[in-house]
Amino acid sequence: MVGQAGDPSAAVGRQRFLADAAARGLAVQIVERLAARNLEEAAGILGITPAEIVKSLVVKHKDGTFLFALIPGDRQISWPKLRTLVGVNKLSLPSADVALDATGYERGTITPLGSTTAWPVYADATIAGRRISMGAGEHGYSAFVDADALTAALRAVVADISEPN
Repeated sequence: MVGQAGDPSAAVGRQRFLADAAARGLAVQIVERLAARNLEEAAGILGITPAEIVKSLVVKHKDGTFLFALIPGDRQISWPKLRTLVGVNKLSLPSADVALDATGYERGTITPLGSTTAWPVYADATIAGRRISMGAGEHGYSAFVDADALTAALRAVVADISEPN
């Protein structure tokens, strides 16, 4: 089981995140923040808009493999666009337990950086040119990073994969 913020076992995820960012030469800023009930509340705590928080969503292929979809907080995955881009006819969001097994991160902390498996990354084009916030591998922490540097470091496919909420 993954622990809560302040629990030494929880810090392992944040350490994986930081180690992977460093290995990729990616500058990140980690900030500790109060717990939030939802994305809008998290944005308020961080003093940013929901669009500046990027959700790292774990998406499952029907063959059992996964990918990450990086979607701004004010948008949602466009399943038809993502399926077309990936070249499949079925994708889904797995349960929290399956996402944890696939990445080593609990929901709310998921990030491609430091994932226990380096799944392909697809980033929505609307994050380009922005400074964004994302999960840092541990509850109670957020990371700030340049989106263009992030997508380059992850060799992400950047494309139109979202639609307004």
